[in-house]
Amino acid sequence: MITTGARVGVLLMTYGSPATLNDIPVYLQNVRGGRPAGEELVQEFRRRYALIGGSPLLRITQQQAAALEQELNDQHPDGPAFQVMAGMRFAPPFVSDLVPQVAVGAQRLLGIIMSPQYSPIIMSGYARALDEAVAGLQRSDLTYKLAGDWHLQPFFLQALAERVEQALARYPEDVRQHVPVLFTAHSMPRRVIEKEPDYIGHLQETASSVAALVGLPAQRWQFCYQSAGHTPEEWLKPDFADIMPELRRAGETHVLIAPIQFLADHLEILYDIEIGARQQAEEQGIAFARIESLNTSPLFIKALASVVSEML
Repeated sequence: MITTGARVGVLLMTYGSPATLNDIPVYLQNVRGGRPAGEELVQEFRRRYALIGGSPLLRITQQQAAALEQELNDQHPDGPAFQVMAGMRFAPPFVSDLVPQVAVGAQRLLGIIMSPQYSPIIMSGYARALDEAVAGLQRSDLTYKLAGDWHLQPFFLQALAERVEQALARYPEDVRQHVPVLFTAHSMPRRVIEKEPDYIGHLQETASSVAALVGLPAQRWQFCYQSAGHTPEEWLKPDFADIMPELRRAGETHVLIAPIQFLADHLEILYDIEIGARQQAEEQGIAFARIESLNTSPLFIKALASVVSEML
């Protein structure tokens, strides 16, 4: 039980992004477990980040942290007091560097991976980083916990449904009633998912739940993947690039992309979707649109606050 006057530290943990174009080689080396990336891969990522003007991921995650801190302290005016910070796995500020800061004066430390669909295998790096950083504090008075999946958290689903409804409202009424909606998530190597099938189930449950909230009939939406990695192994399909020609053959002239896993604007949104998917759609003669990212949506911040409350 948390008593009045106690402090709770909350750490939002995200993948990471390079702060500048010059940071890309080190960032990719971190992602690759210490193996330097080839010059061709570095230049490709430099091109992509330059096209989107750099990633806003850290800035937005810090804004999410600030909004969550305000929400939690508003919800608990008599205590406990909450401090929320944002850390990244593969770029500064690293999770390991922020744990000592967010734990100052706290009795409990709560970690939230900024991915609602949880996988013990896929997310294990976050858990290790948090475990090692807390162990380094050598504080017997500090307890900590890492949130599991929250892919069906009601406020999270409502926040996504709101974004889809807002996007649909921008269409003329005759288009709005028919435009296909593609719910997307980051593709994964098939070898990983064969060991972690529940993760795909979480993604599909989120998609179907949002479709139900919006009132989309089954023939109006599909679940698909995006952002497959730069490796020769098999990645999960279908990719949204595979679906665009199918939509065209079916006579569709519009498409709406709705990411259900990404919680903020970053490379996978601003390049893979906004540039890559748009080009793939327009090559097929299909008018492209995407939903606004959740970022600091009030409903989404309430979802994060509910995740914290459930852990307490």
